[in-house]
Amino acid sequence: MIMRVVRRPVTEAAGALAPSRADAVYVHIKRDIAAFKLIPGDRFTENELCERLSVSRTPVRQALTRLQQEGLVEVMFRSGWRVLPFDFDRFEQLYDLRMVLETAAVQRLCSDATAAQQEALQALAEIWLVPAAQRSHDGAQVAKWDEAFHSSLVAACGNAEMSRVHSDVTERIRVIRQLDFTQALRVDTTYEEHAKILKAIRAKRSDQAQMLLKAHIQSSQAEVRKITLHQVFKARALASA
Repeated sequence: MIMRVVRRPVTEAAGALAPSRADAVYVHIKRDIAAFKLIPGDRFTENELCERLSVSRTPVRQALTRLQQEGLVEVMFRSGWRVLPFDFDRFEQLYDLRMVLETAAVQRLCSDATAAQQEALQALAEIWLVPAAQRSHDGAQVAKWDEAFHSSLVAACGNAEMSRVHSDVTERIRVIRQLDFTQALRVDTTYEEHAKILKAIRAKRSDQAQMLLKAHIQSSQAEVRKITLHQVFKARALASA
């Protein structure tokens, strides 16, 4: 695939979590991979990215090295870079780790919760325990809230190391996880499942809360895999048309 050159300067404002130019480039490329603007097998060079994003080679190289470490791209000897196929085995391992961390957090939250933990749960309830008519149908917004829901559960249990590892896992699966919210049915399902999990936690029903959380994560994981494979097929068909 030949990358079309569209001059679009990357600044620090390119992403809320992009404190440097390299981070902004990283977010931009990862977003293109997630949106299938760059599909598995596509090749490109650092110079093409520099020209397209109006940045120097240093931040581009730093961003690509980070994406390489995440298994999303690989460097080709004397021929630039290539987008790698999605490694579902690796994603499944990350989902397994995520499940361990989140169920451990839920177990703790179902014990004697502190005032701060109760406050955190109430903040989540104000988003997820709302009447159906008040639900958001903005997939991008719900994706952010979903990520915050799971991160907040881990953070609320008060273990900084668990939160750090969970944050790393969250970052690494985001490229496929956000696809779960491209379908209206999945948005509604997320609201319903989050509500059940929250109610079980607040009622201190630990076994039920953990069971619901595991089922929720496994269901999302299966849907994301199906959507990803479909999107890759569709993107390749368009590219070859």
